Amino acid sequence: MSNILITNAQIWDATGGAAFSGDMLIEGNRIRAVARTPGQLSSVDAQVIDAGGMFLMPGMTEGHGHLSFENVTATENLITPTPEEMVFTTARGAKAMIDAGFTSVYGASEAKMRLGVAVRDEVNSGRIPGPRIRAGSLEISVTGAMGDEGKEHNPRIGPSIICNGPEEIRKAVRLCCREGCDNIKLDVSGDPFYPSTPGNSTPMAYDELLMAVQTAHAYGRKVNAHVRSAQGIKDCVRAGVDGLLHCEFADEEALDMMEAAKDRIFVVPTPGLFKQVMNNEGAAAGLSAQVGIYMGVDKVVEASIRTHSELRKRGVRLLIGGDYGFAWSPQGTQARDLQYFVEDFGFSNEGALICATRNGGLAMRNEGDLGTLAEGSLADMLLVNGNPLDDVRIMTDHDRLVMIMKDGQFHKNETQAAKRRATA
Repeated sequence: MSNILITNAQIWDATGGAAFSGDMLIEGNRIRAVARTPGQLSSVDAQVIDAGGMFLMPGMTEGHGHLSFENVTATENLITPTPEEMVFTTARGAKAMIDAGFTSVYGASEAKMRLGVAVRDEVNSGRIPGPRIRAGSLEISVTGAMGDEGKEHNPRIGPSIICNGPEEIRKAVRLCCREGCDNIKLDVSGDPFYPSTPGNSTPMAYDELLMAVQTAHAYGRKVNAHVRSAQGIKDCVRAGVDGLLHCEFADEEALDMMEAAKDRIFVVPTPGLFKQVMNNEGAAAGLSAQVGIYMGVDKVVEASIRTHSELRKRGVRLLIGGDYGFAWSPQGTQARDLQYFVEDFGFSNEGALICATRNGGLAMRNEGDLGTLAEGSLADMLLVNGNPLDDVRIMTDHDRLVMIMKDGQFHKNETQAAKRRATA
């Protein structure tokens, strides 16, 4: 890897301070030095990038990734394709993410066991483009819960492992760990897409949940939980779950418990999927706002706004992204969540960007060396034509992402073209 010197940038490092004009030196895959005055850094044989005053920020993290989801309208879209087809789908998902400035994906679950693992390894080898990936497992669920696609007369297998009792759960977690998954996904509560198991129900028993967490942690893996119900949230916090996905129906006790655990857990609100349904963006796929109301999606959105606004006030770390890959929420559009965090949850533009960068980096790596532009951090960053501290919506415009760097390597570098456009 050659050294890279970025000069004349407006640097926002996501560490809590204001943006400043300066330079940055990258050696290999890490940030070697940051100067708060332009022209203070030099390096022999460095490739020099003149940022032209544009906005330099850390790369973003998708906090609840389903890379194998592409134009999904029903569970059938995840069950019927062959593994061979789904590998290409997942690879396309990975490319869509890094093209959109998401240099990391914290995996939730995938349609088949090793999809995230295989694409992660190909990306790490440099053979295909993509972000850093913590590969998600298959969902682990229980009979009659979300993820259980079978009926007594039609015992079909969905994109999940159906278990009953702690020992079956232990075996399922061990299987996912053996196959190389980084994150274990548990379906703790119900969901509006499963009428017999609504979002405020909690089908997974505490002893099953605790067994899953203890087994995964023994392997050094992290645990994510699909959890909407108040009881499920409380069970997850008690059991030591790392990432709590959704959490809309939290009661006061659940809020207090999440606040007490705020230095350990991450919460991923995933507002996009249901917000877009209520905006009627799913109508062409048969999921109009009217259908959403029938399913109770409007109530989930209302509860989400109430809960995550409160979690923001309490300082609980939130991540953006989640449940993209449906027909009305395609991969690569996850930056829309930044606007939802501002408009619905009360974040400032900077606060929403912290959720996308620093918080995401901490979820990806316990080392604390990802998600900021501090000296010594991994060199994952974006150069943006415009200032998202003034308007986060510009992050949805991929043409504004003039440079995308992951691990000290350019995925995209159009700085010269941007400079020519600016002077034309």
